[in-house]
Formats: sequence, structure tokens, C-alpha cells
Amino acid sequence: MAEHLAWRVRAPGAPTGEPLVAGREPVPEPGPGDVLLRVLACGVCRTDLHITEGDLPVHRSGVVPGHEVVGQVVATGAGVSGVAVGDRLGVAWLRGVCGRCRYCLRGAENLCPGSVYTGWDADGGYAEYTVAPAASAHPLPTGYTDVEAAPLLCAGIIGYRALRRSALPPGGRLGIYGFGASAHLTAQLAVAEGATVHVLTRDPRARELALELGAASAGGAAEHPPEPLDSAILFAPAGELVPAALAALDRGGTLAVAGIHLSDIPPLDYRRHLFQERQLRSVTANTRADARDLLALAGTHPLRVIASAYPLDGAARALRDLAADRVRGAAVLVP
Repeated sequence: MAEHLAWRVRAPGAPTGEPLVAGREPVPEPGPGDVLLRVLACGVCRTDLHITEGDLPVHRSGVVPGHEVVGQVVATGAGVSGVAVGDRLGVAWLRGVCGRCRYCLRGAENLCPGSVYTGWDADGGYAEYTVAPAASAHPLPTGYTDVEAAPLLCAGIIGYRALRRSALPPGGRLGIYGFGASAHLTAQLAVAEGATVHVLTRDPRARELALELGAASAGGAAEHPPEPLDSAILFAPAGELVPAALAALDRGGTLAVAGIHLSDIPPLDYRRHLFQERQLRSVTANTRADARDLLALAGTHPLRVIASAYPLDGAARALRDLAADRVRGAAVLVP
């Protein structure tokens, strides 16, 4: 039986400081409705850090992480149609939903209580091969290399949903807190739509990149933007930034928190942070429609994807670099 290399979570927050373990194992087989993909690239997302460091509960012991998977179809399971061997597809965070609950029926499948996720409930892309449901595998836009396409599949999709959740008005003023893989794509989308973007982040290199990508200003994470904001998105998993972002909003402004995990939020002062109809919103996963919309936008409005490639055997190093803010843009594993 053919084998491949795969990284599995040894134990979240392992005391050795090495939560991943690599090994050779049989290549998985596609079940009904599935496709088997040869992994061409897999993005390294901050959610992977939350899974390996124990910030999120274990959904599957020893899971293969990775949910920004670019792959080539090498086999299909029974009942799969519209997909051919050789197709290049993308596998994102949302893997499956029940399709029957009231959330699914109203188009909010990201809130489905039965939703499952790539690299958390099922094996993901830190491997040479992976299996995914054909219904949740997305055709990718042309014009992007495999390394460039990988970050679109979570950083891009979640950033797109966060942008919509922020209720940014046409020509509005957007603040972005934190400037990593997702933020550097979202900023470009907002600028393309006519927004004025102000970036606030602790990393001087990220501030330089923000200005390169069209931001009107770039300051420190706790600084006040140069003008009141209509909308803001918090990408950094730092709850202490929530009061600062709310205080920077103009009347009627909205703050969207884009992360799946956030450190504790300090006490809020009602009049300073929420009064005058300021809103605080969370962002939970994505819908498959979000994925289709973002990938279509990326096809018609080319995005500059900043990515650093790591070999597959460097997965642990890529996670360490991400945790230490040593990654410019996105980190991507390439088998």
C-alpha cells in the first residue's frame, strides 16, 4: 500500500514545545462523495496554532491540521460528479454541515450546530495527500500559483466575511487591527472597493507592508487612527484591543472580531465604547457561498498575496515562526 508523509497533533500544548509529530502512513482512500487530493500547497493559519497550542478543544485526537489546501484530484469516490482527475481544487475550513437545521435553511450554515471543519474534525493538509468532500472543494481562480492560492482559502475567505460583517459603507473609513495573512488580503479588497484603510499593528514590518498595499496610514496597535472609523476589523487575537478599536469608531460604527479565539476583553465603558449605536460583532467561520464569492472576487480583482514557502518537513518551524510573528504575510507548506 502506498504511503505518504503526514503531520499529526501529538498533544495540544505539548510540554516538549513540539505539539506535532511526523510519520509515514497509508495514503487515504476517498469514500462516497469524496475526492482524494495530492496536496500542492497548504497554508499555515493562526487557527492551526490555536489547535496545536490547546486554545481550542480537541475535536479529533491526533488530527492532521491544515485547512488552506490546494490540491490536484487523483481519485474520486462513488457518486462524485463534475470533478475530474487532474482538476486543481481548494479545501477550506468549513468541511460540512447538516443541511437541515434552521441555520442551514436560512443560509447561515456557518452557525450549523453539526458543522465540521478541516484540520480539526477531520484530517487536513499538513500531508502529501488528503481526502475532502467534493461538495466542499472549490475551483480556484487562475493567475495564482499554488502557494499564492493557499492563503485565499481561509485568510481570504474569513477576511471577506469579516469585511462584510463590519458593515463598511461605500467609501468608508476602515480600521484594521493586526496585519497578518488575512488582514493583508482584506485591506486590498477594501481599497479596491473605495475604502480608506488605516492599519494598526505592533509589527513595524507589517506597517511597511500595509502602506505598500494601499493603506492610508499605519500605526501601532494601541494608537488612535488619524480619523474616526466607520468600521473596524480585529484580526489580532488580543482582547485588550477591543476597547481601543471601539473607542476609535465614529457614531454608528461597527467592530467585527475575526478570530476563532480571543484573549479576555477588559471591562468596557458603555458611554465611551458602545453608546451612540456602536456595534461589536463576532465572525464565525464562513459559508460555502462566502468561499465562492471571495474566490470569484480574487479572479476578477487580482490580489497581491505575500507568502513564504516552507517544505512540508518544516511544518513545526512554520508554526513557531507564525507564533513569534516572524512571517510576513502568510506561511505556506509545499510538499
